Amino acid sequence: MRVLLVKLSSMGDVIHNLPVVTDLVRAFPGVRIDWVTEAPYAEVVKLHPGVSLALEVHLRWLKKSWWRDAPWLQLERDRQAMVEQDYDAILDTQGLVKSVMVARWVEGQRYGYSRQSARETFASRFYDHTFDVPRDEHAVTRNRKLAAAAFGYALPEKLDYGLAANAERPAWLAASPYMVLLHATSRRDKQWPQAHWVTLGQELNRRGQTVILPWGSEAERQASETIAARLVDAIVPPAMSLAQAAGVLAGAHGRPTIGIYVTTSPALTGLFGSASAVNLGGGSKAAPTIPAVEAVLGALPRLG
Repeated sequence: MRVLLVKLSSMGDVIHNLPVVTDLVRAFPGVRIDWVTEAPYAEVVKLHPGVSLALEVHLRWLKKSWWRDAPWLQLERDRQAMVEQDYDAILDTQGLVKSVMVARWVEGQRYGYSRQSARETFASRFYDHTFDVPRDEHAVTRNRKLAAAAFGYALPEKLDYGLAANAERPAWLAASPYMVLLHATSRRDKQWPQAHWVTLGQELNRRGQTVILPWGSEAERQASETIAARLVDAIVPPAMSLAQAAGVLAGAHGRPTIGIYVTTSPALTGLFGSASAVNLGGGSKAAPTIPAVEAVLGALPRLG
């Protein structure tokens, strides 16, 4: 059986979809799974050994530069790369009009959320088979329940993201214990105040921890350097691919992980499936919440 998964973006959504691959591989040994995603997240998809082929689309480039020829030509190349494939089933766990339109580029039975369950109700019109999945459940659970309903297997109790990251320690990383502060967000309204990151980093330094401040864009690099300038033991790493960043994070695998949420609900999209993780905050655009630094530090002993 050949299956195409459609989950285009964003980073968190892509990560939340990884357990679907694990579930399918366990339910159907020998299944071939391809995954179509926005180009920047293809590296994340490739980290799961159950994914045979990561197909890239460049819809975000098109959105930013729709008046230019280049992104339209690239999108056609993306479509042609998909058309060359042949699938028994296409599973769209995103439930958006843009994702179902991509799903329709290839032949095969299309599975997705029902009108009541899809994030954009109009998308449900374009699936061959639709399923009701509660909208108030965490994204990981929604994805897994949709896949189980579509392919007719019992939802496994065990949750496994299936990531296989290269854990080799980079040369620039000090030998001392370290903590990674992921301060960047996809939207400004989701950002924890920079002054809070500084205060947190200073306290971690006092506790003997080196602070690592990764970045992915020029603006994020500048923010990392601004925070690092206020600390006594901090590293702003060189540019890293997502796979390289995963290797750095793998060094902290199983360690305490704290998610800080300002304008989004962790009940729906927060850290999920690990006893060594805790979510703080959980507001909305209209009513943001800003967790205190003391709350973050206070969560560490609870996690071991």
